[in-house]
Amino acid sequence: MIAVASIMPEPVRKLITVEAPAERAFEVFTSQFGTWWPATHSIGSSPLKNAVIEPRTGGRWCEVGEDGSECEWGEVIAWEKPTRLVLAWRIDVDWRYDPNLLTEVEVRFTQVSENATQVEFEHRLLENMGDNAAAARESFSSPGGWPGLLAAYAEKVKVA
Repeated sequence: MIAVASIMPEPVRKLITVEAPAERAFEVFTSQFGTWWPATHSIGSSPLKNAVIEPRTGGRWCEVGEDGSECEWGEVIAWEKPTRLVLAWRIDVDWRYDPNLLTEVEVRFTQVSENATQVEFEHRLLENMGDNAAAARESFSSPGGWPGLLAAYAEKVKVA
């Protein structure tokens, strides 16, 4: 009998440069997360009012609905201001919170000049989504996924 190795999907990786020092780039990504995250990207039962990353390791990553309800997305695994952030993404391919699912979003901020920061983004451990891993990666890589979200973030950094 021949063993067949499962093929793990590659992480979603993006590299962008934003027009801001690393401290500012980190601040806009984290403390101002709800200002650039689109209201269309919500999993709660109420329309999205805000999206929040609590500023500490162990902090919550969640959304707040217009009715005040909160919907978990995951939590902060590493908070290394202003150079690195790691978040637990616990949203399944059907866009529901699953406390038993763990994929990771890591964002690194490297200042490359006085007013420019390279932002290195990786969404990994997609294989933890099981049979839905390839579909999840395709969704995350689509224009409405991380590429579009990071473009919105870069625009917010410019005007912030």
